Amino acid sequence: MVAKVKQDVSEVVQHYSGISRTVLEYSLVMKRMVDAAKKPSFSEDSWAPLAKFVATDEFERVGNFLEVMRWRDYITFLTKWAKGSEWECSFKRISEGDRVVFLELEERSRVGEHASIVNSCSIYEFNDLGKLRHLDIYLQMKPVPPEMLKAYE
Repeated sequence: MVAKVKQDVSEVVQHYSGISRTVLEYSLVMKRMVDAAKKPSFSEDSWAPLAKFVATDEFERVGNFLEVMRWRDYITFLTKWAKGSEWECSFKRISEGDRVVFLELEERSRVGEHASIVNSCSIYEFNDLGKLRHLDIYLQMKPVPPEMLKAYE
């Protein structure tokens, strides 16, 4: 069995190559963008650094409530979520095979007064050009208060 490691993603990214490294870099950019979302000038266009990893025309995300989002929907969702959230993560484990990467993180977030810690497993599927085309999100968490679900409306 592979041991789970809890480190900052920035501490492990240099140990990986290929699409595993791409996924870790995607996570680092996500963190920078969530932090930047607190600035008044932040908009949906601000996600361009993340889009460089993505086949935006074929992208599909299936989230923790089985909601399906295309790239434009995902950016709208991320913008709304990031403006009102604090988020960070720790690396646990990563593996890849056949253009698919499995990334396990411990994610910590705060939205208003609600703080949470979740274990996540995200599955990143890449196209032939090495661009992210599909993302599945799985979470282990304690139940959240109903007001936390407003970002999904």
